[in-house]
Amino acid sequence: MQQYSGILMIVALFAIMYFFMIRPQQKRQKEIQNFRNSITVGQAVVTAGGIYGVVKQIEENDNTLMIEVANGVRIKVDRNSVYAQAQPAQ
Repeated sequence: MQQYSGILMIVALFAIMYFFMIRPQQKRQKEIQNFRNSITVGQAVVTAGGIYGVVKQIEENDNTLMIEVANGVRIKVDRNSVYAQAQPAQ
């Protein structure tokens, strides 16, 4: 048993790392992807770059969104750059 204790410690360390670091990150990524897939026109969002706006148009064929960041100012962003739902920018 003494000869296997070192290997068991390493395996236990990797198991702990998986459950406390890797698994929560995978869960968060899945939540973000589900949010990105459920974006609708009129929804307030914030991009990964910190830009707040309201979704005005969804282009399914090239996976982009048209976001209005101010009255009459629209930018085209990749759907994967949208990070979270937000309150509309004032």
